[in-house]
Amino acid sequence: MIYLELLWSFMQIGLFSIGGGYAAMPLIQHQAIDVHGWLTMQSFADIMTISQMTPGPIAINCATFVGIQVAGIPGAIIATAGCILPSSLIVTILAFIYYRFKGLEAVQSILKGLRPAVVAMIASAGLSLTAMAFCGGDTFTSDINTANVIIFLIALIILRKWRPSPMIVMAGAGIIGLAAGIIL
Repeated sequence: MIYLELLWSFMQIGLFSIGGGYAAMPLIQHQAIDVHGWLTMQSFADIMTISQMTPGPIAINCATFVGIQVAGIPGAIIATAGCILPSSLIVTILAFIYYRFKGLEAVQSILKGLRPAVVAMIASAGLSLTAMAFCGGDTFTSDINTANVIIFLIALIILRKWRPSPMIVMAGAGIIGLAAGIIL
């Protein structure tokens, strides 16, 4: 039964995650935490972090890690397949339609209308993860962890000003977080 739930949940995510991996995060969060209770917000944030650090698309990595957390290796395979299948079919169909009708004004209007919704989905996931990083919950209602905010601001400045490899910045932030956890 858990395998069918994983397959169905990640097929829905694959079907409705228009806009890339980050747009899928609120959908994965909703399915894994709110609907099924497979994960806590903390474990979801950990999976998100690992998904960003590992090679490959973030939504597929996240599906794999959620699947393995819920049902082991078979769960990882099923969740990943469920996430990929609808997207593959949709992309194939949309590519055909786009190349056939790309000059039509209606197609361009649809694409322009989708952009703000995709940005809103990414921003929603970003706010949830920011609340988790700063406050330890999915909202900003608890006390803010000052050390985490400082690490965030330093990482943001470094990324925007010098544009180093994000992996180096993540490794540095992890080391600083470890040191802050030991000291504090």
